[in-house]
Amino acid sequence: MKLKVLVRAPVLSQSGYGEHGRFVLRALRAQEDVFDIFVNPVGWGRTSWMWEETDERAWIDHLVQKTAQHTNSGGTFDVSLQVCIPNEWQKLAPVNIGCTAGIETTLISPEWVKATYGVDKIIMVSQFAKDTFTKTLYEAMNPETNEKRSIGVKGPVEVVNYPHKDIEPSDVELDLKYDFNFLAISQWSPRKNLENTIRWFIEEFYDQEIGLVVKTSTANNSHIDFLHTKHNLLALLGQERYKNRTCSVSLVHGYLKDDEMLGLYHHEKIKALINISHGEGFGLPMFEAAGAGLPIVTIGWGGQVDFLYVPEKVKGKRKKQLMPKFAEVEHNIAPVQEHAVWPGVIVKESSWAYADPASYKMKLREVYKNHAMFKKRATVLQKHIQENFTEEQMYKQFTDIVKEGLEIPDDTEVDQMYAELFG
Repeated sequence: MKLKVLVRAPVLSQSGYGEHGRFVLRALRAQEDVFDIFVNPVGWGRTSWMWEETDERAWIDHLVQKTAQHTNSGGTFDVSLQVCIPNEWQKLAPVNIGCTAGIETTLISPEWVKATYGVDKIIMVSQFAKDTFTKTLYEAMNPETNEKRSIGVKGPVEVVNYPHKDIEPSDVELDLKYDFNFLAISQWSPRKNLENTIRWFIEEFYDQEIGLVVKTSTANNSHIDFLHTKHNLLALLGQERYKNRTCSVSLVHGYLKDDEMLGLYHHEKIKALINISHGEGFGLPMFEAAGAGLPIVTIGWGGQVDFLYVPEKVKGKRKKQLMPKFAEVEHNIAPVQEHAVWPGVIVKESSWAYADPASYKMKLREVYKNHAMFKKRATVLQKHIQENFTEEQMYKQFTDIVKEGLEIPDDTEVDQMYAELFG
């Protein structure tokens, strides 16, 4: 008999978690002889929803209708897969699995620690995210003995990366002033450090014929969001110190399909991708760009560590060593800014990465002057990703974890840990 699996995820959202949810559905679909799939398509913040009429969209719509009919007739599920942040996990089936990109800092909140005791397994998208979860400890007191002890997340915690999509790029028309352009893809938010990404680029190439293409939005892909985002960018570029610059900054806003995003990475005038965000749970645009053979400029910290290094033989070493195949910007780890604290999610005691401005500018300059060398490294990385992050491999890893140990859990220990940590 097939396992009835409910996927609760923003599968129709134009967001990272939306893509995560669709990955989960695709992985389950690869074994439809094992899984009977149902879908609860929740929203994700203020992000836009998918609108295209595709075969996949028609399939998801069918699953949504099927789920409504099943639940309305009193049907239940064997397993739930919930793709969201941990404090949104719920008990929806005898076995519940939380799927999350985690957090981009060094510490998760007590609320998230508590949430892990409400699920039976956690699947994360990077080793970095897993490490943050498993290394977080809080001091708790046993209410019966008054003894103190350290409480961490409830496992097991597994890792499955995103897969490389083997698709053909489509042509993307960009009216670019110069032949050499860097590309930055980030939401306009404190964590993404986009304003400094732009400022420091301008300071380095102020009087030179080099461009920066910024693919961004503030919340979604609406026209109102475009106007708001454009206003913010023009306000930054309109500062007196930037008015007489030669270098260009171009805005790309709105939803691009997978083949169009790939066309952006393959555009003849786009030469490298930049990301100096404070932290990434995985770094999907970097992964996609690396899979397309585009040189990457970023820090060596965060979810991107999972895919930006390639094992190679090194003289004098018996085992292969992981070698960076990107332009590595120096960084330091320091407390999150006060304005970035998010109660219940980003705790004030946590830290994240700060790219060093001088190192960032130096790496941009190196990639510009020695592009052929960095392109060669990028080609090595591209091959590594195409061979080791295939859809078949990632789907199998994911479904194998789902199928392992699906017995109904004993809640006795969970109840005790709840009492110790939260009273």
